Amino acid sequence: MAQSDWRQTESDGKPMPMHVSTPEGGGTFPAVVVIQHQSGVDPFIQAMTGRLADAGFVAAAPDLYHRDGPNCPDDMRTRSARLGDRRVIADVGATVDFLKRHSVVDTSRIGIIGFCMGGRVVYLMAAVSPEFKAAVTFYPGNTGRAWGRDIPSPLERTAEVGCPIQGHFGDDDKNPSPEDRLKLGAELTKHGKVHEFYAYPNAGHAFMDDTKESYRRDAAETAWPRGLDFLRRYLAA
Repeated sequence: MAQSDWRQTESDGKPMPMHVSTPEGGGTFPAVVVIQHQSGVDPFIQAMTGRLADAGFVAAAPDLYHRDGPNCPDDMRTRSARLGDRRVIADVGATVDFLKRHSVVDTSRIGIIGFCMGGRVVYLMAAVSPEFKAAVTFYPGNTGRAWGRDIPSPLERTAEVGCPIQGHFGDDDKNPSPEDRLKLGAELTKHGKVHEFYAYPNAGHAFMDDTKESYRRDAAETAWPRGLDFLRRYLAA
């Protein structure tokens, strides 16, 4: 059984909680940064870190809302609207630094996975950070919009993408829509970036989240093994 608990690191001079799961056994393991959806590092995201650890990855999910403090009364939509790309880049970078200090992490094998707004962050970080060897994005909405002033959107950074990307999309999703998926794929192809995209019929946004009515078992049970296979392929020793 994987070991899961809350750990803490520092980002921008502030304490940042992370949900961390570690595989059983000895030796070193590849690692994956897990990026939250709008609901935060909730039971679904915590379960994802555990499932990754069960599959042989050290997984860490940073709380991107940490600047709000533990007793923030605002709803998740309000909290997510306060996020900016510069802050997110700092937080993901701090999580990578934490993993690189972890005694059982093979620092040459780090990937990233995310859901919803976290999928958008995955696309962003695949372009921004040279640390990642593989990126898996689930239904990444708003990739054409920057979070902040005087900064390019994730889509506008496609030429900078430095690792293979795997994407998962629901055919019934509105953001990202099927047209958005085609646009992302065309941009990655234009710049010669290794990628593979999958679309799932009768599935909309958040089809992976089994805590919500949006969950679609067929799509989720097909997508998850594909994501694990991709991570194993590109994070192999």
